[in-house]
Amino acid sequence: MPLRPVQASPDQLKWVADPRGYQQALIVGDPAKPGMYAAHIRFPANLRIAPHFHPDERIVTVLSGTVHFGYGERFDEGRLRALPAGSVWTEPAGQPHFAWAKDGEVVLQVIGIGPSGTTATNP
Repeated sequence: MPLRPVQASPDQLKWVADPRGYQQALIVGDPAKPGMYAAHIRFPANLRIAPHFHPDERIVTVLSGTVHFGYGERFDEGRLRALPAGSVWTEPAGQPHFAWAKDGEVVLQVIGIGPSGTTATNP
């Protein structure tokens, strides 16, 4: 699906709760379908995201707050790196990773090419 023109201010985003404890606002595309997608993800303070991976490659930018992020198959505080607003990381396809909104609310922007999904490393 080709990229369509979108202009959206923060108050126009439609946030949807996810059962894993965060909220998501889809900007363009659909992660479940083939093609590019972009979404904002909002973690409440102290949310821990368990180790998992995705079938697609992703680029993530921290829009606000500081997220603690690490790569690996188990949640290991020693492998977390504090990434403040403006930081960027990549999530290669199949690369396990985990995160923690340790210091307060965090808002991220995720860009990927679907179809996407999430697989827990230790379900």
